[in-house]
Amino acid sequence: MDSGAAFKELCGIVEKLRGEGGCPWDREQSPHTLRGDLIEETYECVEAIDEKDPSHIREELGDLFLLTTMISYMHEQMGLFSVADVLSGISAKLIRRHPHVFGQTSAPDLTPAEVGTPASDLTSADVLANWARIKVEQEGRKPKDSVLDEVSRSLPPLDRAWKLQKKAAKKGFDWPDVKGVFDKLQEETGEVKEAARAAASRAEGADKPDTAGKLEEELGDLLFSAVNLCRFFGVEPSIALQRANAKFTKRFKYVETKMKQEGRPMEAANLALMDRYWTEAKHHLL
Repeated sequence: MDSGAAFKELCGIVEKLRGEGGCPWDREQSPHTLRGDLIEETYECVEAIDEKDPSHIREELGDLFLLTTMISYMHEQMGLFSVADVLSGISAKLIRRHPHVFGQTSAPDLTPAEVGTPASDLTSADVLANWARIKVEQEGRKPKDSVLDEVSRSLPPLDRAWKLQKKAAKKGFDWPDVKGVFDKLQEETGEVKEAARAAASRAEGADKPDTAGKLEEELGDLLFSAVNLCRFFGVEPSIALQRANAKFTKRFKYVETKMKQEGRPMEAANLALMDRYWTEAKHHLL
């Protein structure tokens, strides 16, 4: 089966699931109720890619195809746009934003940096600059008051911080080298320690103003600085954190298994033993 026939089959299945006599659960869903599933399946797909398991990647991509097709068809049922509109729309956008590939660019259409430059010699920066111009001049998008307004507010905070910093850096608002980022991270760590001490003093009954908000603020600054360090090294923080979560999960499960074999409960009184198994896990698990 070729790609076109396979997608047509998927569309037919989605229509049947959503139609009369279809699945009650599928018929009850809406674009709003599937938002969480869309995010979850995206991260599961990222995890599969990290695992480099082709069969798992194929499965997770299928789940994403299902959700995007389902949500598109829901809008078709509401008479707002069709699945075909979605597909033709993205195809037209790709052609419009890649004139250097589809042969629709003449010299006057190029940005100043691209004039006289063969398409094969364009850099990624040239292409991104041309995309920005096309969005305004051809797609009629209103220029943003601030470059930061181009970053969606609906992004998870970690991803939004990363993108905000990238936008600012493109405007020259950036550290000259990584030393400044490390120094900032150290500075923010010190401020968190100070805020934590103040919070502890207030908890002990000392006459202090409310410090919970200050501690939250300083921890946010520390996280923001850590994201900046990720950006400086070209590492997506959400992906890095996902890998850390997976690593922690594997090691913790190893500790749980060993403690169960020992007949010892998972509790603070047995922390020394749990720490020993944690060290074992670090050497035995990738």
